[in-house]
Amino acid sequence: MNEVQKLFDLTNRVAIVTGGAGFLGQQFSDAWSESGANVVVADIDQTAAADCAEELSKKHNSALGVGLDVTDPFSVQNLMDLTLEKFGQLDILVNSAALDPKFDSQNQTQHVTSFEDFPLQAWKQAMDVNLTGMFLTCQYAAREMKRNGKGSLINICSTYGIAGPDQRLYESLGEPRQYKPVYYSVSKAGVLGLTKYIATYYEGTEIRCNALTPGGVERGHDQAFR
Repeated sequence: MNEVQKLFDLTNRVAIVTGGAGFLGQQFSDAWSESGANVVVADIDQTAAADCAEELSKKHNSALGVGLDVTDPFSVQNLMDLTLEKFGQLDILVNSAALDPKFDSQNQTQHVTSFEDFPLQAWKQAMDVNLTGMFLTCQYAAREMKRNGKGSLINICSTYGIAGPDQRLYESLGEPRQYKPVYYSVSKAGVLGLTKYIATYYEGTEIRCNALTPGGVERGHDQAFR
C-alpha cells in the first residue's frame, strides 16, 4: 500500500469525475485511482475520457471512460447506468466539468469582450454547463446514493466564487485588454450556494456534499501573471 492509500484508502469505492479528461480532472481522477478507487472518467471529449481511463487502468485500478454532456439529462442518466453496469455502485461524485476558456493565443477572442457587451448566449451556455450541469449530476448521483444510504458529492469551486477577479491580472503590455468572463465568477458563486443547499438537505444522513475551492494552479502562466 502506497503513502496516499495509507492516508485515504478508497479500496472498493467507485468515483465519477466529470470533466475528468481536463487539466484538473485528470489530477482528481489519478488521485482517486491511486487511493484504490475504481474511477469513471466522464468528459465531453469521449476519446480523451477513454484514453485517461486506459492510463489509470494501467497504473492503478480498473477505470471507465464515458462521454458526457452535463447539460443533457439523458447523457447524465447514461453515465449513471454505465457506472452501475461496470462497477455495481457509486460512492463518490467529483464535479470538475466547467467552461473556463484559457488565456492563450487560441482563445483571445473569448476574453476581449467587456462586461457591457458580453453576449447573452455565452452567458447562458456557461450557466448551463457550470451550474445547471452540476445540479443535474448531483441530482442523479444522489438518487443512487440515497438507495445505498451513503455517498460523497464534491463540487469544484474557485477563488472567483468568493471574490471577484482583479482584471489587471489579465492585462498584457501592447495587447488588447482582456477580461475574465463574468459568467465564471457568477457560476462559481452559485456552486457554493448549490453545495450549501445539498449539504443541509441531506443533514442527518450519510450523504455529504462539499465544495473544494482551489487557489492558483500552475499551468504555464506568463511572468506578469505570476
